[in-house]
Amino acid sequence: MAAAAARSGFRRMFSISAFAPPKPPAPRPQADPSPNLFVSGLSKRTTTDGLRNAFAKFGEVVHARVVTDRVTGYSKGFGFVRYATTEEAGKGIEGMDGKFLDGWVIFAEYAKPKPAPQEAEMNSQPQQSWGPPSSSWGSQ
Repeated sequence: MAAAAARSGFRRMFSISAFAPPKPPAPRPQADPSPNLFVSGLSKRTTTDGLRNAFAKFGEVVHARVVTDRVTGYSKGFGFVRYATTEEAGKGIEGMDGKFLDGWVIFAEYAKPKPAPQEAEMNSQPQQSWGPPSSSWGSQ
């Protein structure tokens, strides 16, 4: 009797019906339409001027910037483009999202606003001070 119960439990544990399929990933929240775009998938060869020229076909680009590594100077693979109006930004997304730039497929979407810094982080003191040792240090 116990062996039969153990077998059915063992069978249940390894049967497909015992496991639920994984849930599909939650869709990323869309940012509100704004003139600022986030562009990802950039090549290391992409420059700020190249990004500006590619997006200028769809409206007046006010500002463009490829984020670069401080040491190598190469692109980190993403950047930002700011248009004069939200309508031009929408045209820029339609025109460049999923298109090739410098041999790589890029993705353009509305940029999410930068989160405000937390008050607790700004007022916190460092855990350890690396200043000069106190006068009692080393004396016994």
